[in-house]
Amino acid sequence: MDPAMGLGPDVPALARELTRRADPLRLRRDVEFLADRPRTRRGAPEAMLRAETHVTRELAAAGWWTERQPFEVRWRPGCTDRPGVPLSPLRVRLHRRLAGTNLLAGLPGADGRPTVLVGAHLDTVEGSPGADDNASGIAALLEIARLLGGLPRPPAVALMCFDMEELGFIGARVAARALRRERRVTGMICLESVGCFTTEPGTQLLPPGFGAVFPGVAAAVRADGLRGDFTLVVHRRSSDAAALLWGRAAGAAEPPMPAVTLCDPRPDGPLGALAGLAVPPVNHLGRSDHAAFWNAGIPAVMLTATANFRNPRYHRPTDIPDTLDYRRLTAVAVATAVTAALWRPAS
Repeated sequence: MDPAMGLGPDVPALARELTRRADPLRLRRDVEFLADRPRTRRGAPEAMLRAETHVTRELAAAGWWTERQPFEVRWRPGCTDRPGVPLSPLRVRLHRRLAGTNLLAGLPGADGRPTVLVGAHLDTVEGSPGADDNASGIAALLEIARLLGGLPRPPAVALMCFDMEELGFIGARVAARALRRERRVTGMICLESVGCFTTEPGTQLLPPGFGAVFPGVAAAVRADGLRGDFTLVVHRRSSDAAALLWGRAAGAAEPPMPAVTLCDPRPDGPLGALAGLAVPPVNHLGRSDHAAFWNAGIPAVMLTATANFRNPRYHRPTDIPDTLDYRRLTAVAVATAVTAALWRPAS
């Protein structure tokens, strides 16, 4: 029994076991395959289909079934997938019509139980091969599939590759609404740009106004010399158990992965989305697909290496596989696999 979590399996022991089975070379191969070209549904549809085929093949080899879920939306607010700062007003768009595809995966024998969803987006911005953003997240997801597929009893976990994140979380918004109606998913873990790490001091930036809103977290990052050697775990009160679980599992991985946990003070649901208008720095905490699940009232966590606040190659042609740290990326995958298998959100 793990006394800190009240869970049957020992969290560090499971993390150590999965670490022995994980392979950084597999993650590197996945990133290299995906990040050899940009992937966008509108601008590079062949690359998206090629990436889908790779993901489906790797999931099947790990024992997972995969379902393509096409969608079409009209007159949806979002942003452009041209390179740029995500929150820039210049990127705001009203999309007249978009057609994309999410990929949903599950394990045979895991049906009928409340499910934790692990997700990552498959697309990139135009002109970037997207090794960190977000081939790193997809590679971690595939390694999670291999690790969880080898457990004696299938865990209540589903996986999803989202389309059109770079257009404003379009695929995730479609999925979150559908999953809320079906009441199949009780919690969500988002892997967003999780492969860039550095121990050099001064490499970790903080958003403007961040220190005033989150003084404790800002002070801790500054006290460590502004080193970009940690994973940021963004959660809300509804998902604080997952953040704690992830930190414990990450500490037992190899190499141990420092976790900086950050609680978004907003409530889940539409009110939380509106609250960001009053406190702009908190909007940075909703810059990926997990925000769609928060807005749908589903507890969610985002794991990130902080994207453009650490990675100078963010949304650029230079976001290539050789710039990632695959041992640390593997530790992220292990900790996430443990968390997904053991987290039991309140339904």
